[in-house]
Amino acid sequence: MSNDVLVFVEFAEGKATKAGLQALGAAHTLAGQLGGSAIALAIGDGLEGEAGNLGKAGAGKVLLAGGDAVANYSPDGYASILAQQAEATGAAAVLASATPMGKDFVARAAAKAKCGLASDCTELKVEGGKAQAVRPVYAGKALVTVSAPGTLWATLRPNVFAEASSDNATTPEAVTVSFGPGDLKAVVAEIVAGVKGKLDVAEAEIVVSGGRGLKDPAGEGKQNWENLQALAEVLGAATGASRAVVDAGWRPHGEQVGQTGKTVSPKLYIACAISGAIQHLAGMSGSKVIVAINKDENAPIFKVADYGIVGMVEDVVPALTSALKEALG
Repeated sequence: MSNDVLVFVEFAEGKATKAGLQALGAAHTLAGQLGGSAIALAIGDGLEGEAGNLGKAGAGKVLLAGGDAVANYSPDGYASILAQQAEATGAAAVLASATPMGKDFVARAAAKAKCGLASDCTELKVEGGKAQAVRPVYAGKALVTVSAPGTLWATLRPNVFAEASSDNATTPEAVTVSFGPGDLKAVVAEIVAGVKGKLDVAEAEIVVSGGRGLKDPAGEGKQNWENLQALAEVLGAATGASRAVVDAGWRPHGEQVGQTGKTVSPKLYIACAISGAIQHLAGMSGSKVIVAINKDENAPIFKVADYGIVGMVEDVVPALTSALKEALG
């Protein structure tokens, strides 16, 4: 086994995603602690020119699996390619982002490699010359440290690890990876995108979320949701929602934050009219700063909030938006 770290870097529309670059940054740091280098695996069509950018982001070597066959995402194909390269490189650790794509195929790849998987990790470290991962359990109430007898496989929570920057002007070695058509048992034929340019709540640095207390946007809650959107626009934030809101059909599932939705770790999380059920807290308790706005001073959300405002969202959100507009110029 080598001291290198293999990392799958996720791409979207020909560019590495923010979460993908964060995973590469984590791999670069971990590989440095192990005395090896980060090996970036990029899968997709037309990525040959991205090796230099991945080198600047911390990759010492880049593996490219390209062509028409992988122009669209293939769960089985991606899993086979990642498992094959994990074996070929003999990496001490294999990393990827805990995005919807990463959650979908990395567990399959680990199973193909006959390894376990530490999912949604928030810390990586080295002890006794072995890579270890730390992940939350029991809805974030405890942390466990995971190690492996062989290669450590882990997916990383977005917005927890920092991107790496390198002043190395030399483009890293780029190696073309071959794979068989039999690896591609299923291929995504079409991707129905959401609103173009809309921030992904899982990757955003600021999230403004609304709960059931904002009421139905098709009725008496219409102004409340418009106020929430205005606040998000002032802050350049993504909008999120609680499960009750999504279940009611008020907001799309892609905005759901919580145990059965997306786990977020933004710099700032503003919870508007969200009571703070344990399932919701599990998805946002890793936020750096939490601001809660609720009319109930005994709402559980205040137990985890850094700042709390007791009041009606109808009054507080517009006032906060106005004050932020003035403060931010």
